[in-house]
Amino acid sequence: MEIKKIYQNQKTFFDSNITQAVPYRKAALKKLLHTIENKEDAIYKALFEDLKKSEYESLITEVFIIKKEIKTTLNNLNSWTKTKRIASSLINYPTQDYLIPEPYGCTLQISPWNYPFQLALVSVINAVGAGNTVVLKPSEYAPKTSAIVEEIIGESFVPEHVCVVQGDAQVSSELLKLRWDYVFFTGSTHVGKIVAQAAAKHLTPYTLELGGKNPCIIDQTASVNLTARRIVWGKYVNCGQTCIAPDYLLVHQSKVSELSQALILEIKKAFGEDPLKSSSYGKIISQKHLLHLKKMLEGESIIYGGKMNEEELYLEPTLIDQPDLDSEIMKDEIFGPLLPILSYENEKELKPIINRYEKPLGFYVFSKRNSFIKKIQQEYSFGGGVSNDTVIQFSNDKLPFGGVGHSGTGAYHGKYGFDTFTHYKPFVKKALWLDLPLRYAPYPKSFTLLKKILGLI
Repeated sequence: MEIKKIYQNQKTFFDSNITQAVPYRKAALKKLLHTIENKEDAIYKALFEDLKKSEYESLITEVFIIKKEIKTTLNNLNSWTKTKRIASSLINYPTQDYLIPEPYGCTLQISPWNYPFQLALVSVINAVGAGNTVVLKPSEYAPKTSAIVEEIIGESFVPEHVCVVQGDAQVSSELLKLRWDYVFFTGSTHVGKIVAQAAAKHLTPYTLELGGKNPCIIDQTASVNLTARRIVWGKYVNCGQTCIAPDYLLVHQSKVSELSQALILEIKKAFGEDPLKSSSYGKIISQKHLLHLKKMLEGESIIYGGKMNEEELYLEPTLIDQPDLDSEIMKDEIFGPLLPILSYENEKELKPIINRYEKPLGFYVFSKRNSFIKKIQQEYSFGGGVSNDTVIQFSNDKLPFGGVGHSGTGAYHGKYGFDTFTHYKPFVKKALWLDLPLRYAPYPKSFTLLKKILGLI
């Protein structure tokens, strides 16, 4: 169907107020959950074909998160959608003050390829729960998963409520020309700026879920073996194509050698001597992305890994020793299975390195010193952080997930996702039985009484 026709149909549908009814929203989400459960095997197959994800990894990083998000929304939607009584202002007495949650309206959502099932649907669930309509444009780089997402959406919703539009960047550009009530984008910072510019033309509010060069600090007190295990998992899950994966390590010089060996050991434990043959290790999404990563490796000192197979879109888990800060690999977010290891001697060296980059989406510190962990929390700005582990901040839907600065604008997951797609409309109900004269002209020459009432004296 032609894009403008889809857009107009959703406008008409939203204006009918059908999505305002909470039972309608819940019925739609229940249908979505049922459809996903019926097509779970097809979802796993699509994720394997696009990214070589194992069924286990697909379950814990994609399908489980979506099912949990639906169930959390269903269990809480009645309370989230209630009009909330707010304390009145004394100056307005007598009144009853309220916040009324209402949906923004027609939303556009553009999702990425790295977690093509989960990141396509989490924000859809949030938007539907809040009473909006959705046009979803999934990534063309994950065609099999985008196709199953379209199939699931088509069976779960009427197209006037939620529908999928497939296509490339040109299709996204055409969609962004329209005046949406809310835009939600997940992807690169570069494209995020384009989305923000397009939304600004219509003064459309938006959420941008982007990325960044996420630091991971390992101090002299860190438990090396456990640290290595948790870094390897967080870095190499989804073949390193994770926006909150550790992007580079800053290791105290007393631990560099020991940690490097521990990382190699953990990589072999996880994926064997030949990760290409491992059912637990994925592939790079496309040849374009693989060649970009290949260029990053040029001239670098490789501690471990570095092998690639362009035909199989395979790039071995790779550790890089002390890259120059001006090198290709240290310029921007890596978004692949390459892990630079830099050393530091004292804590003063950390800030100049970390502050070379924009505020990251993730920030990690491994230490047994609570004072050091607290110092990191206070000194650096980032989307979300973890001490003594990686990536796990994403899994708690009671925490907001989102960036700051160049790593994103806005947040979602659970109630935060509902709030993202909701306008909280203030409403004041004024009583008729009393009308205080204090605000009316002609104004009195002395207003000491008013100051006392307002607490100004």
